[in-house]
Amino acid sequence: MALRITASCVNCWACAPLCPSDAIRAARPHFQIDPGRCSECAGDYEEAQCASICPIEGAILDACGVPLNPPGSLTGIPPERLAAARAEIQAR
Repeated sequence: MALRITASCVNCWACAPLCPSDAIRAARPHFQIDPGRCSECAGDYEEAQCASICPIEGAILDACGVPLNPPGSLTGIPPERLAAARAEIQAR
């Protein structure tokens, strides 16, 4: 049971201080989670604290590779609507 941080991480340091198991480490090119230490906050919190604070959608994955903060979860904009808006802006 361990979470993973993807390459989209911007090293903002928001997650590291919140980790109850001290599993998050600064690394290059992005932060990493030590799978031997990560408890996914079980026994401490209902949800993974790193994912709850992460400002980058899709940057933290569960053990199955599913984003804990998927695209649209922070902005409230569904990915297909965001893609359509970007296409419209680029067409101008």
